[in-house]
Amino acid sequence: MNRRILIVDDDKEIAGLIEIYLRNEGYDTGKAHNGKEALAKLGEDDFHLAILDVMMPGMDGLELCRKIREDNPMPILMLSAKAEDMDKILGLMTGADDYMIKPFNPLELIARVKALLRRTYQLQTETASRDGGDKIRIGALTIDKTTHTAEADGKPLHLTSTEFGILLLLASHRGRVFKAEEIFQQVWREKYFDSNNTVMVHISNLRDKLEHEIGDKLIATVWGVGYKIDG
Repeated sequence: MNRRILIVDDDKEIAGLIEIYLRNEGYDTGKAHNGKEALAKLGEDDFHLAILDVMMPGMDGLELCRKIREDNPMPILMLSAKAEDMDKILGLMTGADDYMIKPFNPLELIARVKALLRRTYQLQTETASRDGGDKIRIGALTIDKTTHTAEADGKPLHLTSTEFGILLLLASHRGRVFKAEEIFQQVWREKYFDSNNTVMVHISNLRDKLEHEIGDKLIATVWGVGYKIDG
């Protein structure tokens, strides 16, 4: 199955170059040059991943990411010319799964795209095959390993693929404390690097959603060690 990727960048030359790289790897693509156009395309067609530029006139990439996240859990990779940590954190807090700085290496971009798609869709298939469709229930929360979804009292939780991966990992090993490095390596399936605050940001987002829907952040911090969900 060919994965379809939406590229959103007001710089048509950059959008065109990204499209060439992706098509050379066998992906189908769609392009938009502003937030309004991107939302229209998402309403017309199914996409498996979106690449969003942060700095766009009108609706910027952060606002677009927020709007996409209202009803779409597909992985989102954000691109920005800003390299500061706070800009990266802000991008992740709005719901992005990954963040790259411009100018970027095309090979790294392709690697990030492949990793996001693999983590989102291959993990779902592997989990269903391995666990036979079992569900995990923690109070009002139900986690369905087969459909890669979670519900609170029957109401769907709108989680990104990364958030779901973290929740499934911790819920599947209740009581065990996972270091941020372990979570990153198991969910992202990449090598962890020092000063990586990506896990912290995603867990913060996940906790907020859980607290809003079930009244409990559920994920406990073991200071100086890591994170866990109690059994």
